[in-house]
Amino acid sequence: MIGIIAAMETELRLIKDKLGDVAAETKGGITFYRGKYENKEVVAAVCGIGKVFAAMCAEAMIISYSPDVIINTGVAGSLSDNLRVLDCAVADECVQHDMDTSPLGDPVGMISGVDKVYFETDKAYSDLFRECCRETGKDPVSCTIASGDAFIADARRKKRIARLFGASVCDMESAAIAHVCYVNGTPFVISRCISDGADDGAKIDFPTMCGKAADISSRATLMFIEKFGGDHA
Repeated sequence: MIGIIAAMETELRLIKDKLGDVAAETKGGITFYRGKYENKEVVAAVCGIGKVFAAMCAEAMIISYSPDVIINTGVAGSLSDNLRVLDCAVADECVQHDMDTSPLGDPVGMISGVDKVYFETDKAYSDLFRECCRETGKDPVSCTIASGDAFIADARRKKRIARLFGASVCDMESAAIAHVCYVNGTPFVISRCISDGADDGAKIDFPTMCGKAADISSRATLMFIEKFGGDHA
């Protein structure tokens, strides 16, 4: 079973349209679409925007469907000059840039209880996803992705997040999904295609490029499903 989570309908549309034998179930206000693609069992959901919705979706998916791996696919902003609009990134690790208990002596970004700042993705599955990106014509950047409950569209905030966490990409969901997967022992992969530069132009670039970026990430996700199993089980 492969679990797929996207924040917005736009990011899941192409994948959902490819599923056969689909059954829809609503759990905790989130609709899960269970079906098949290339004879592989898939469950997919649009979680909604932000870390709380993302965490709710990941937890419900794990409890209800026990996926072997969760893929978080979608679009994101670039924090790096090396990533331009419609480039692809596959995370090595994720961090919550808006988590801050540093007045108590903790590192910025540390999650109390598990005492981690960075949540590492599954290496083997992430390597497979990078291979899929390359086969769809995109050479992905391996990087740190930073998440927080804010749409970053400001050069100062962009530079601060990049500096504090060594991050190249920012979004609003991936680190929350990573957190939940880590706690549950579920392997996960985080894939993003760049929709904007997380700067003053983001509010124009994001709505213009979101659909194209989402389709690029979705095509790599579909190829991952095709290759899943066998040597990659």
